[in-house]
Amino acid sequence: MKSLLKESFIFKESRCMIIADKPEGIQAAKASIRQHRCKLEDYIKTNPKFFYSLAPVPVPRKPLIARLMAKAAEKANVGPMASVAGILADLAVKAMLRVGCKVAVVENGGEISAMANVPIDVAVAVGDTPLSKKFGFRLTEFPIGVATSSGRFSHALSFGDADAVTIFCKNAGLADAAATAVCNVVKGEDHQAAIQVGINKALSIQGVAGVLIIYRGFAGTAGKIPQIIKVNS
Repeated sequence: MKSLLKESFIFKESRCMIIADKPEGIQAAKASIRQHRCKLEDYIKTNPKFFYSLAPVPVPRKPLIARLMAKAAEKANVGPMASVAGILADLAVKAMLRVGCKVAVVENGGEISAMANVPIDVAVAVGDTPLSKKFGFRLTEFPIGVATSSGRFSHALSFGDADAVTIFCKNAGLADAAATAVCNVVKGEDHQAAIQVGINKALSIQGVAGVLIIYRGFAGTAGKIPQIIKVNS
């Protein structure tokens, strides 16, 4: 792990951490994020509904990023922008693999896409709650996408009130969209019932492998999730 390269990268609204086993991978990821973000912005200029819609929209043929976002949104029944950070991370990882990386990890605003031949540890941030950055997951099976959404501690629009919903999928784009969808339904005075509603929603989305929900200090999990680890602060 000591030989891995790690670099933060900011481009417009994308705030990323890139981890690779070769410098070409870092450059490939940065180029991918720039390229696809610009193509998405150009597409939105002529298709503003794609940006504003809170429901799935017709899947376009191109650009690739818009097509992948629309497909993920369709599966989770949310607007396409709910998957943008995850899709950008997925595309960046694919670019890293094309230049020969064996370790390719991109975290984009909390959404993680990873392919690696070594375990990768990630922490879960839950705003200012006591659990924030106290635990995380050891990723050992790849490819994997991890996305966390919050109804309380995120700038993104949510109709729910969850402290955090973390979704595990094969890719970060679907995880991102699914986390938004699940977060939207976790609400109400009965925390046990709210968590169960969220779990049911998560497992109803094709491609979701596992879910962790934290609501009012209580947690629930379902499906296949990586090993939970303690994070040293």
